[in-house]
Amino acid sequence: MPLRNKLLLIILDGQPWRNARRLMGNLEGWVQTGEARVWKMRSVLPSTSASCYASIHTGVPPQVHGVLSNETLFRVDQPDIFSEVTKAGGKTGAVTHSFWSTFFQRAPFDMVQDIEYDNSDGPIHHGRFHTMAGYNHQNQMTPSDLDLFATLTMLTERHAIDYGILHTCTLDSMGHRYGQDCGQMDVACFTIDAQLAAFLPRWRKAGYEVIVTADHGQSNRGHHGGRDDEMQDVAFYWFGGGEGPTEDALLDQLQLAPTILSRLGVDLPGSMKSKAIFD
Repeated sequence: MPLRNKLLLIILDGQPWRNARRLMGNLEGWVQTGEARVWKMRSVLPSTSASCYASIHTGVPPQVHGVLSNETLFRVDQPDIFSEVTKAGGKTGAVTHSFWSTFFQRAPFDMVQDIEYDNSDGPIHHGRFHTMAGYNHQNQMTPSDLDLFATLTMLTERHAIDYGILHTCTLDSMGHRYGQDCGQMDVACFTIDAQLAAFLPRWRKAGYEVIVTADHGQSNRGHHGGRDDEMQDVAFYWFGGGEGPTEDALLDQLQLAPTILSRLGVDLPGSMKSKAIFD
């Protein structure tokens, strides 16, 4: 039995609410024309990348799943979006940092075996990953976002995935290097907004609902991890149906997993306690 909808989740790592709303001209243009809606979403704590990744997909806080830093890497125990979509007979795909494979497919990550796979058993059926090995302040080691968007599009068209996630660290890395309030970040946001815009209409035409959001924000000094609006608050752009909350509602990151499963028509596991965003 096919799933009710198809959905793609786009994670722009490290983009705070304020930069999304003022610098992402294409996304904001679709909001202005009514083709998309946007809300503020608050991340879990710690507002650390790996902790947020695990919470985004399991719907439980770091204090439950146990991923408390970027150094605590293991196969997460809780049910997640990939596992539940697979159980429901859906097909999944991921174009992300290798942490997502570690958390939701198998650990430890084997660069030769796991950098790319097509696994009929799932829970990630079609995975394309990057490690950013060697990352430092002088060298971001981030792949081209255009390549990542094209790769996700390939998975939708070649493998007909029902659910796909794309995760890019470009903006997070730029923020760590230059801070959020600078000319370099302005250009980085302009670039990724334009590259994303080249593919988003194609995904919508293919029948996908699309979420564009971030895992966490970032301070002007290039920091995140703590409890602060700059570090926690991100934009949640929605291209799809359903009745959402009022425009001024503050969304909780733990709502992402149940929202995605609900839109796909997949039953929620008991571990996901937060309410889906859309009716």
